[in-house]
Amino acid sequence: MACRLVIAACRRHLNDLKRVGDPEFGYRFDPAKAERCCRFIERLPHVKGKWASRKETIKLTAWQVFIVCCLFGWVNASTECYRFREAYIKVARKNAKSTLSAGIGLYKFSADGEFGAEVYSGATTKKQAWEVFRPARQMVDRTPLLKGTLGIRVNAESLVIEANGSRFEPVIGKPGDGASPSCAIIDEYHEHASDDLYDTMKTGMGARDNPLLIVITTSGSDRSGPCYALEQDAIKVLEGKLRNDEWFCIAYGIDEGDDWKSELALLKANPNYDVSVFGDYLKRQQRDAVNSARKQNTFKTKHLDVWVNADVAWMNSAKWDACTDPNLKLDDFEGEPCIASLDLASRKDLADKVLMFRKAIDGKFHYYAFATHYLNASAIEEAKGSHYEGWAAAGLIVKTPGNITDYKRISDDMIADTKKFRAIEVPHDPYHGAALVQFMQAEPEWNQSARVVEVRQTVAMMSPAMKEFEAIVLDGRFHHNGDPVLSWMVTNVVCHIDRKDNIFPTKQNAESKIDGAICLFMSLIRWMANPGDGTSVYESRGLLSV
Repeated sequence: MACRLVIAACRRHLNDLKRVGDPEFGYRFDPAKAERCCRFIERLPHVKGKWASRKETIKLTAWQVFIVCCLFGWVNASTECYRFREAYIKVARKNAKSTLSAGIGLYKFSADGEFGAEVYSGATTKKQAWEVFRPARQMVDRTPLLKGTLGIRVNAESLVIEANGSRFEPVIGKPGDGASPSCAIIDEYHEHASDDLYDTMKTGMGARDNPLLIVITTSGSDRSGPCYALEQDAIKVLEGKLRNDEWFCIAYGIDEGDDWKSELALLKANPNYDVSVFGDYLKRQQRDAVNSARKQNTFKTKHLDVWVNADVAWMNSAKWDACTDPNLKLDDFEGEPCIASLDLASRKDLADKVLMFRKAIDGKFHYYAFATHYLNASAIEEAKGSHYEGWAAAGLIVKTPGNITDYKRISDDMIADTKKFRAIEVPHDPYHGAALVQFMQAEPEWNQSARVVEVRQTVAMMSPAMKEFEAIVLDGRFHHNGDPVLSWMVTNVVCHIDRKDNIFPTKQNAESKIDGAICLFMSLIRWMANPGDGTSVYESRGLLSV
């Protein structure tokens, strides 16, 4: 009972065993090394629950044995150093990932033959960093033979072997550049806003023969963060699209098309089902999620390892992703009619422009959208370490000079667009856009055939557009080119439902921008107001000012 990514990880291991002896492969599997680490961990005591009260030692389950054996059994055929330098392990909550991490950390700290080993348990908060370090510390405290034989000193916030200077300690946030980790365990990476800790640990391992950087996490709610990006690369490794023989990857979860309300979904995402996480507990959580929409995303994220973008998300991320067409090119629509919408910004916010085209195919309208995102250099600098820097460097955000929104640049781009493409309307929110629109219309190059329309962001305006937009996406009639910034914005949208079943777009926090999504809604509002027969429900009801 496993998802496709777990099957892919197992298939990779089996295929690699067949490659042993191939000079181009260069690795071999050493069962003795793998077994040594497993034996060490299984001599450690449980420190929580009924197993601890019965003074039982850890018994690794099959999935844990597989991970440990891969990490410590695969070696370089020439140097005998461990093959895997990094590991990405995703598994749902309550599956004993902290226990497994603590055991691996203690092995690297005390039993792996590394003189002056440095093992770090890293996280964004002290509480999270201690989720791995605390059980490791307790395991040593409750194993006098281990502590006495190796001379381990148990301090308040560290474990130390004085004979060789080895230490194991928690790290919160970004560590100093002086660290030289032999093992770094980054817990719940989905909570990290930047990759500072990951990068610092990785770059500090250069002097170690057998370094190991482990990311062990559940899914999260920030698809713009470093964890989601890391997982996308891990998936490419498992699918054979990216070659990295020194990176171990495994991700437990459910597959697209699985019924999240089924027991099969629980079994796939929870390899320690009825061991450390009990089936009855999971079924109760599942039942509550079925009965309460606001609990669904939390359940899916924490217990099924499904990525969402907000606690109460609106857009089905999988359906949105399914609308991606990487071959879609804006230039292919030259001369075609479009709605060109604007959502302008204050000094520190993104400003967005979206061109939306419509075509009738088999009696149904299909929509094609292209977004441009603008942010000034000062705002990008102030958000240092965030995803904005990477997007700007990749050309996914137009980085404008200065510290305010560059209306002149946006105006120039819009004027060029309305000439190259047959822009029939330019909808905008008058709150920030009135001054820019007046400026554009005064320019001699402005295309006078493009009608400027104010679209006020009210429930009456937004609710029908959001419902129609969702229906178009679910029906596969919306098309985008996979722009990660636009995807981030769309999946940031949280909708509020009133007593009349109206919905309105909002965001969970100030960092979760939705400007591009607002542009999409405004464009769709105007396409809905132009059904092709010259009538407009919006205008006939007095909902638009022109």
